[in-house]
Amino acid sequence: MPSFAEIQQYLAGVWRLMMGRSEGLRLLDLSADGFWNSFFAILVAFPPMVVGWAAISNELAGIEIFTSRFSLFTRLMLTDLATWILPYAILALAARPAGIADRFVHYVIANNWASALFAWVTLPAMLMRLLFPEAADLANLVTFLIFLATMVLSWRLTNAAIGKGPVVATAVFAAMFAASLAILFTFEGLLGLTRAG
Repeated sequence: MPSFAEIQQYLAGVWRLMMGRSEGLRLLDLSADGFWNSFFAILVAFPPMVVGWAAISNELAGIEIFTSRFSLFTRLMLTDLATWILPYAILALAARPAGIADRFVHYVIANNWASALFAWVTLPAMLMRLLFPEAADLANLVTFLIFLATMVLSWRLTNAAIGKGPVVATAVFAAMFAASLAILFTFEGLLGLTRAG
């Protein structure tokens, strides 16, 4: 696993990419090891994701017993992990025909670390949902505003990481977003989940 200093460097790199500064790529490890190590971003994101899974499983379970909440928590975790990882497999198959094979590694590494950063950004809204369920409407509003901001930043990161202009970046961004939604809905259906909010 990358060191704490390396993780800080990678997060700084993706922030620069989100600000439209392509030199942020120089702060990332774009080697083969860096590609696989970027999936440690899931562990970096795990604490705030756990809070989110706990909050949503509590909402879905209502007054059900603990085992029901644990089952919901587990299914939410599997769904989110699949939504994080599986779109990359789809992109890997499409990268060469789409003409972005030379930037696939750049995109995956940058996107993994950006996803970890976004997970921490959403933590306040998830804590609000978990600790103050009566404020669900406010938490949902905050979550939606954060979602909009992360969409803009994600597109900017995609544009900088792909490096082939806004049209290609928009196509990759839209395709990955659609793939993520398809996988999300598929897993929610297969695992019997209905998200609240």
